[in-house]
Amino acid sequence: MSLGTEFKEFAMKGNVIDLAVGVVIGAAFGKIVSSLVADVIMPPLGMAIGGVDFKEYGISLAAAGADGKPVILK
Repeated sequence: MSLGTEFKEFAMKGNVIDLAVGVVIGAAFGKIVSSLVADVIMPPLGMAIGGVDFKEYGISLAAAGADGKPVILK
C-alpha cells in the first residue's frame, strides 16, 4: 500500500476529523472562559475588594526580589 492510500484509510475512520473538532471546540471554550473571567467575574470582584483594577497587576518570575521570590508588579 502506498502512503496516500494508508492515510486516506486512516482519515476516513474519523480519528482525524474527531481530533480537529475537539481542537476547535477546545479553543472556542477557552475564549469563552477567558472572556467570562475578564469581563464578568473580575470587575465586580475588584469593586468588592476596594476598586482594584486587576489589569494593572501581574506576576513576574524573572524579576525576582532580593529574597528570590516572585514579585507582584503594578
